[in-house]
Amino acid sequence: MMMVRSFYGIVERCFGGLEDETDGLLWHSDLKPHASGDFSIAVVQANSSLEDQSQVFTSPSATYIGVYDGHGGPEASRFVNKRLFPYLQKFSAENGGLSVYVIKKAFQAIEEDFLSFVKQSLHTSPRIASVGSCCLLGAISDNVLYAANLGDSRVVLGRRALGSHKVVAQRLSTDHNVSVEEVRREVKSLHPDDEQIVVFSRGSWRIKGIIQVSRSIGDVYLKNPDCYKDPHFQKFCNPISLKRPVMTAKPSVIIRELGSQDLFLIFASDGLWEHLTDEEAVEIVYKYPRAGIARRLVRAALDAAAKKREMRYNDMKKIDKGVRRNFHDDITVIVVYLHHRKRSAFKVKKNAVCSISAPMDIFSQSTDEIEQNISQTVA
Repeated sequence: MMMVRSFYGIVERCFGGLEDETDGLLWHSDLKPHASGDFSIAVVQANSSLEDQSQVFTSPSATYIGVYDGHGGPEASRFVNKRLFPYLQKFSAENGGLSVYVIKKAFQAIEEDFLSFVKQSLHTSPRIASVGSCCLLGAISDNVLYAANLGDSRVVLGRRALGSHKVVAQRLSTDHNVSVEEVRREVKSLHPDDEQIVVFSRGSWRIKGIIQVSRSIGDVYLKNPDCYKDPHFQKFCNPISLKRPVMTAKPSVIIRELGSQDLFLIFASDGLWEHLTDEEAVEIVYKYPRAGIARRLVRAALDAAAKKREMRYNDMKKIDKGVRRNFHDDITVIVVYLHHRKRSAFKVKKNAVCSISAPMDIFSQSTDEIEQNISQTVA
């Protein structure tokens, strides 16, 4: 514990402390520095256990951003939260720097680790084979952005339109969700002998009538027939016809050189995008002050969710976790401003390496819990 508290002190000196304002089930950490600007995080919990996990790592040479949206439970998103950044650092060092190869190798290593974990746990906890997580990664180094994702979390760029003061939204990630016609066609083309590979169920298109996303970490029972056929898991779930894996952990990766017209990036789980369009989110970030901007986006999504149910935000705040999932999903937002060193309220000290991770569970968060999260991200 002394070591954890020591590291927590380092983070406080780097970032000026962790804001911990709790508004119902809302947590935020505002305006921290990275190498070429500021960033802020906000998270709101809807599930009984927070299934969204998120983190930011900063150094003078690189910034990593991670948003991990779990489903079926929090285990997979927490698993990714502990391992992705260390794997990126390890493989970058071994391969001469960050690259698409390094990113894909990190995703593959986590997928293999989680498969091993599931196999070890299957007899005592068969549910673990049905737990998974979307995964959204941003890595910025030398004004180059790498963005990688599995699932339907999304990164959107806000950029100044040429010759005007207007801002335009540019989606940089691909939604791997079969609600998108192109993704449905892709999945069907990979399974031409399975007429039931994608079916309309419970109001949306789903793979095997179960899940909407086509790529993830975990969801082992939809990727590994041996796990699905395990008698312990068979007692846990209803049987389906599974001839081969129907999901993958291969990420989509883009590389973009960031220019002077690129103002900010919004990384968010699908809980935000269910209620705000790309354009609406970018307009909010562009219009309002930096202070509190991630929290403002979360609040806009909650306002929209409440309005759909003919409620007010103050009514929404009174709804307990678990029940609240009927109104909105867990929502994570990280806003990263770019290229405005002179306007940044902070400076990253030479050789400073700092990491922030949102609480594992907002409802029961405590100082010790936050400290533990911080230590895990750099373990």
